[in-house]
Amino acid sequence: MRKPPSQNPVSQQDLPSHARSHPLSRRAVLAALPLLLAGCGANYGSTQDGGFTVAPVDITTMDRDLMRQEVAWRGKEKPGSIVVNVPERRLYLVLGGGRALRYGVGVGRAEGMNFHGSAVIGRKEKWPRWTPTSNMMAAMPRYRPYAGGVSGGPDNPLGPRALYLYRDGRDTFFRLHGTTEPETIGQAVSSGCIRLFNQDIIDLYNRVPIGTRVTVVQR
Repeated sequence: MRKPPSQNPVSQQDLPSHARSHPLSRRAVLAALPLLLAGCGANYGSTQDGGFTVAPVDITTMDRDLMRQEVAWRGKEKPGSIVVNVPERRLYLVLGGGRALRYGVGVGRAEGMNFHGSAVIGRKEKWPRWTPTSNMMAAMPRYRPYAGGVSGGPDNPLGPRALYLYRDGRDTFFRLHGTTEPETIGQAVSSGCIRLFNQDIIDLYNRVPIGTRVTVVQR
């Protein structure tokens, strides 16, 4: 079930004058999306990737604060580092010079389910295969039919990209990945992994190499 519209819908004041109407129609909003997205530096439209179609995100029904954007950064992490702030439900890619790229994320539905502390990206995959863990299947029996794994594709819960978190050379089984449920970004709903809009995980994947340090904070 889709969530109700956010508290920050696109208003007529956000649109160029030629796209305004009274009352504002959905057609006018959709026509203005390319201009809006260009203004914020992020593109959430449909795209072809690896033989699959990445579906667009309807920004008319989302909190625009969840969209990828450059923000001020006061942390001590080195440029190129990733910081996930679980309470904020935001991920930051540190750029240096007091700036960072901020992404909206979905986090674990319970505090104890979230990864915390530091790790590194030990593996990167495009259109990754998904296999539920034994703990996931125990907690949610509906995952048991997928014990053998699910091939990559638009219906795969990991989305078009996955960044695998490793600690001390071992897979932690926590990932940064895409989602088939974009309406859950900004919420505490996952089994512990950090999910991003599909367009955002593709963007992040392209920006960070294997070995990137990732810190997940609960404060």
